[in-house]
Amino acid sequence: MGKDLIGYDKLVERALRSVVREALRKAAAGGWPGPHHAYITFRTGAPGVAVPDALRARYPDELTIVLQHQFWGLEVEDDRFAVTLSFDKVGHRLEVPFAALTGYVDPAVKFALQFRPTKGDGKPATPAEEPEAGAAAPETAPETAPDEGGAEVVTLDRFRKK
Repeated sequence: MGKDLIGYDKLVERALRSVVREALRKAAAGGWPGPHHAYITFRTGAPGVAVPDALRARYPDELTIVLQHQFWGLEVEDDRFAVTLSFDKVGHRLEVPFAALTGYVDPAVKFALQFRPTKGDGKPATPAEEPEAGAAAPETAPETAPDEGGAEVVTLDRFRKK
């Protein structure tokens, strides 16, 4: 088998990240249609990620946010999105480059994407830079109940096949 000189892996990753971008643009324009919502997982230490220091300390590797009923000011650019979420009843602005994403799930329609980690420049991380194979973040309890106006922080483990 020959060497991939076109870079299909990078093209596919870019295309899949654009699916997330366009879904978020729809949500930003008029809210989620019907039952749609999103669990978005990203690397908290990736270049360009802006999260509160307390969340970064608690989740130094990866964080999953839920965009469903309680989010504000969703702005989507070509390379990143920003949103305000409530953590412990305090609003915090998060900014996440699409290159930092590791997962996206819309459980309403059982749609899920997983992304390979990148170095922040859109290039795949080398094996030494990737998370340890088979390592999974522990299942986390919600920060606050969603009906109390708080953001729910979970891992994607509940959606992965075991």
